[in-house]
Amino acid sequence: MIVENEQQNNSGFKMKVQRFGSFLSGMIMPNIGAFIAWGIITALFIPTGWIPNEGFAELVGPMITYLLPILIGFTGGRLVHGIRGGVVGATVTMGVIVGADIPMFLGAMIVGPLGGWAIKQFDKLIEGKIKAGFEMLVNNFSSGIIGFILALFAFKGIGPVVEALNKSLGAGVQAIVDANLLPIASILIEPAKVLFLNNAINHGVLGPIGIEQATQTGKSILFLLEANPGPGFGILLAYMIFGKGMAKQTASGAGIIHFLGGIHEIYFPYILMRPLLLVAAIAGGATGVFTLQLLGGGLVAAASPGSIFAILAMTPKGSYVAVIAGVFFATLVSFIIASIILKTGKQTDEDDLLKATEKTSALKGKESRATDFMQQSIAKEAVQEVSFADVKSIIFACDAGMGSSAMGASILRNKVKKADIDVAVSNMAISNLPSDAEVVITHKDLTERAKAKSPNAYHISVENFLNSPRYDELLEKLKK
Repeated sequence: MIVENEQQNNSGFKMKVQRFGSFLSGMIMPNIGAFIAWGIITALFIPTGWIPNEGFAELVGPMITYLLPILIGFTGGRLVHGIRGGVVGATVTMGVIVGADIPMFLGAMIVGPLGGWAIKQFDKLIEGKIKAGFEMLVNNFSSGIIGFILALFAFKGIGPVVEALNKSLGAGVQAIVDANLLPIASILIEPAKVLFLNNAINHGVLGPIGIEQATQTGKSILFLLEANPGPGFGILLAYMIFGKGMAKQTASGAGIIHFLGGIHEIYFPYILMRPLLLVAAIAGGATGVFTLQLLGGGLVAAASPGSIFAILAMTPKGSYVAVIAGVFFATLVSFIIASIILKTGKQTDEDDLLKATEKTSALKGKESRATDFMQQSIAKEAVQEVSFADVKSIIFACDAGMGSSAMGASILRNKVKKADIDVAVSNMAISNLPSDAEVVITHKDLTERAKAKSPNAYHISVENFLNSPRYDELLEKLKK
């Protein structure tokens, strides 16, 4: 009983971290395009860029100082309370921007949601109490006054505190870099990726500090700690050669999606089938970081998704050799170790991807509960009363709504089209799932969160995004 309670607590803690990371990701991911635009302008036009241009280079400062933090603040407020929350969040973000001397990404991630929360509480307080004809007056002035008050508070109170925190975190990271200990971060980052906990680390700490470093030195190695596709690609290469069954058959397709498409989630099931492969991922990640440190590699901005194309696009002039070497040696080391594990370890039918949902991952620390959870989920789906004749839309949801969900939706959309079924297939973040969703498909580790967001939907859990039998099962139900 004690062990079971501990496992439940661990599972609850993991879910809270996932939700926190998902919220952070929800503020950053929709604005990645703006980050990429800033990165391209920086790589091209600064004095050390490919085609230096003093006029165009003037865009760099205002974009990173004002545009990007305000976008984050607006998105954070909007996540909490729609457009009104976004407007107040953006207004409050100006307070932390002016109240500090560094780009306020961390500050925006704090005060944006704070502004949305404040106006949400006000709207709840006055709901149903405004006389007809005064709605617009109250709405406009309430958001303006709350934004004004919080902006002053952010300017005097939050901005300086976040600036001090940011400098402390930056100094700590720099100390780790100077001591050549940064490769050790792979011990935390690689398992976090497989457990869908990477967003809290990547978007909460590494990204903001990396952007500040990039503004000072023109690049940052922190952008490659999580985005390097080498560790996962090496494991998939090992499966292509030494794997068996469907794992071997699908590894080449997964490798293309992972390395070229940048969807890292595709290789997670391959590690979960053989948890010892996590050693290969950690060793590959640490090797890549060490190589980047040794050769002075880094990116000018975040590479999202983690595709080799995105990474090369964000590589500054003079760093291509270092970045390519970092990816290559991460792949090589990961491949060698993964090959040894696959070749020397006993591979049985249990290693088939289709049976991965029944296999326990030692990384999760919940062997029996993971299997029980999947069995219960399947049982619940079986008894759900759903009229598939009335289903008009299917939603594929993941943590950020842009990676595995986009890939899964694309695969399922093609299947639906070939089957001549009139059903729309889309993808989105779990946090954006509508309450009236009909059918929701998620990775098995995210299904519980999806059910909490859309409890009335028919939920389907999958382990392998590339080739899940659940897709065909759903199509048969839709046909009938």
